Amino acid sequence: MLEAVKPEETAKRGRLSAVKPALEGEKQDGGVRLVASGDWLARTVGAMESLLAETAGSDLGKRITVDCSKVGRIDTAGAFVIERLSRELSGEGRDVELAGVSKRDAALFAAVRGTMDRKVPPGKPAQVSPLTGFFGAIGGGVYGARDEAVAWLNIIGGAIYGAGYRLTGRTRSRPAAVFNQLDQMGVKAIPIIVLITFLIGGIIAQQGAFQLRRFGGEVYAVNLVGILVLREIGVLLAAIMIAGRSGSAITAEIGSMKMREEIDALHVIGLNPIGVLVFPRLVALTIALPLLTILANLAALLGGMLTLKLYSDISFANYLQGIQNSVDLFTVFAGLIKAPFMAIVIGIVGALEGMKVGGSAESLGLHVTSSVVKSIFLVIVMDGLFAIFYASMGL
Repeated sequence: MLEAVKPEETAKRGRLSAVKPALEGEKQDGGVRLVASGDWLARTVGAMESLLAETAGSDLGKRITVDCSKVGRIDTAGAFVIERLSRELSGEGRDVELAGVSKRDAALFAAVRGTMDRKVPPGKPAQVSPLTGFFGAIGGGVYGARDEAVAWLNIIGGAIYGAGYRLTGRTRSRPAAVFNQLDQMGVKAIPIIVLITFLIGGIIAQQGAFQLRRFGGEVYAVNLVGILVLREIGVLLAAIMIAGRSGSAITAEIGSMKMREEIDALHVIGLNPIGVLVFPRLVALTIALPLLTILANLAALLGGMLTLKLYSDISFANYLQGIQNSVDLFTVFAGLIKAPFMAIVIGIVGALEGMKVGGSAESLGLHVTSSVVKSIFLVIVMDGLFAIFYASMGL
């Protein structure tokens, strides 16, 4: 049995120290009075579990009074434990009374009692017809698209707001952050992008020469490689590689900061997380992707040139002459114009998915995957929209 301590002694020991709770039994007429004392707090009531279980299973008579007049400090956990004990003792026709609760703690006991009395009816699965479920899914998708659009506008508006503050001098410009992101997203991505586009250029050249050989037009494989690479393949491959490499990195970085509550810390100190975290990444992507597209185009053209030399014996001079005859200035810029727009889409999707990350590693993985899939999908859709636009303009 734990020793009872008066509340006055509890106050003297200070707020940081807690007196161990105690429960003592005293006989009274026709029953037992259980006197609770000490501090009944979340960090102290755990030691009382075995004693309370033993008390609840004892034969204490027909009339039991739980006296709380000697309780010092008490919180929700302590009130719950005492209320639960009272309810366990009230079985088998016993008369249990909770007495000695101070006016200060009466509201706490009332709230705990109300929560314990609240009964949740057993849920029944709703019967939904297939037609209702179909239209419900469509409605949910529309609402989801609306929320996604609002989130996109929030990211774009926050980035523009941060750019305005930096351009007007109200916020100190941080070029080091942009250059660091340029190094991570641009310079370090050069080897893999050059390698992939070099191989793809060679494959396009080989397949084009193989098919055109049947019609005696093998030399036109040069035109095929030049136009296809510069208008479509170069920028598309570069954007897809950046979406998988840098888009996922943006989501992982911002998502991990969200998990560690660093985003909330930026809010607390008065900084806009979008301006601090998203804006430098968007600027770096917008600069890096067009430059990477130029390198991707050159690598793909080089791969096609070497392949046609080995496969079709087309000399380097003839290859360069064919590229010069088939490619004009618009063909070169038709692909480069797409790059900044694709970069902005990749950056916004990556940042938005990072902001959605919850507090678990599973959530981080799901949103990184979602970021890559959405970015690649939107990049391909944007490429198709540009192709339709060019066709409608007769270009």
